[in-house]
Amino acid sequence: MTPAMLLPYRPVLGQPVLRRLLPGLATSALGDGLALVAVTWLALQLAPDGQRGTWTAFAVAAYTLPGAAGTLLLGRWLGARSGAQLAGWDATVRAAALGAIPVAHLAGVLDIGLYVALLAVSSLLHPWGSAGRFTLVAELLPQRHHLAANALLGVFGQAATIVGPPLAGLLIAWVGAVWVIAVDAASFAVLAVSYRLVVPAVRREGAARREGAARREGAVRREGAHREPAVRHQAGDQHEDGERKGGDQHEDGDRHENPPTAGPSRTSGFRIIGRDRSLLGLLALTFAFFFLFGPFYVAMPVHVTDDLHASAGTLAAYYTAFGVGSLLGGLLTGHLRGRPLRTTLAGIVVLFGAALMPLGLGAPVVLSLPAFALAGLVWAPYQPTATALFQRRAGTVDLPRVLAANGAVTVLAVPLGTMLGGPATAAFGARPTLLACAVTILALGLVAAVSAARPGPGAHNTERTGPAGPHDRPGPQTTGPRDRPGPQTTGPHDRPGRVKAPERVRPGAS
Repeated sequence: MTPAMLLPYRPVLGQPVLRRLLPGLATSALGDGLALVAVTWLALQLAPDGQRGTWTAFAVAAYTLPGAAGTLLLGRWLGARSGAQLAGWDATVRAAALGAIPVAHLAGVLDIGLYVALLAVSSLLHPWGSAGRFTLVAELLPQRHHLAANALLGVFGQAATIVGPPLAGLLIAWVGAVWVIAVDAASFAVLAVSYRLVVPAVRREGAARREGAARREGAVRREGAHREPAVRHQAGDQHEDGERKGGDQHEDGDRHENPPTAGPSRTSGFRIIGRDRSLLGLLALTFAFFFLFGPFYVAMPVHVTDDLHASAGTLAAYYTAFGVGSLLGGLLTGHLRGRPLRTTLAGIVVLFGAALMPLGLGAPVVLSLPAFALAGLVWAPYQPTATALFQRRAGTVDLPRVLAANGAVTVLAVPLGTMLGGPATAAFGARPTLLACAVTILALGLVAAVSAARPGPGAHNTERTGPAGPHDRPGPQTTGPRDRPGPQTTGPHDRPGRVKAPERVRPGAS
């Protein structure tokens, strides 16, 4: 790994709070990589004969899907919490629930029903925990570093999917699947302690940020006494660059928070997304993208065995290639800053669909295997980029609820697509199903690209994650591109801030 590749990540690694969290995040990611194998293997061992497939499906679903219910049921109580609190509570619940599995095993009471129930409890707060991690990024870092931070968090998971499964296989053969799950529980306990230790530091940074924002606001108000009053913008107004902010940004990249757009409730995150056409479109794109990839989990093994007449080793080679491509793509994601986010997302979907085409067209392994690795390469930047757009358009007050609502919807997408993949593969065959998914994903990306190129009013396609000029370091101001049209004057007291909109002429002026 070259120093140039790490350049976008240096500000993230230099943030004191995040630097203290990274070891815990890496540890829990490895635990998740182990769980990819251990969860299903233990279900197979506990399930009655003749029902193994059914109970294994229940176990896999229980490890992911209850989080959607947790988003709705717990939104009223969790919606206003800080990022570190949400992520810490999720890690605590997962450590406790997963840790109860080996305890129940030692007590001789672990059966398949109790096992699935404990897995369901462990995933109840998962969307809130994910929302908390990325809210913490938004709380601690300027906007221009969000994409790199999101990508770095994703790299841990991508590396774990490569290292975790083979390591889990060795550990299962040595000590058994139940103790691999115990290791997973211990990894979440480490993460929970890490979050608990940084909560005071996060609070101190938040207090210092609010104090600095108050000083800047006072200076702006004093300066404003020399100006003609400007029309104030409302929280959530569409900016010329398509951003939807919860507050003003200052020179250090921090946000001056406005009151949340809605009080915490079970559905407030969904209401916020529903009022923002850009976020609603992003949620629809993500759901459709993940849903259309779901059938691959069914059709791909059938294609390898029935169409290619290959072994399980060939299937493992495809997944390994995808994982290696994803890891490299994750490392490269930080270098995408400064590019329009919506255009980047559309391009990812188009390239992903194109990379899957060789599989659907029945290309030989020598061609389809590197194409699948390319699919992994372009897949990796999608989630960090989509999260960066959420971080940009929703202020940190609303961000936990918005991200949790997004997670509750998207977590259903792949399982629903996988459920569709079974009947589709049985009816049409594996290769036609793969081809249909690839073509549909490609078409979805083209539609998204057209939408990004021709946005609706007030949502111009210039959202950026990195410095693109003076917009990256705005100074205090009372008027600018975000303000609604109205009377405005400028004078010697004006300070340079954002790039100003074309100067408006007052009514009656010549």
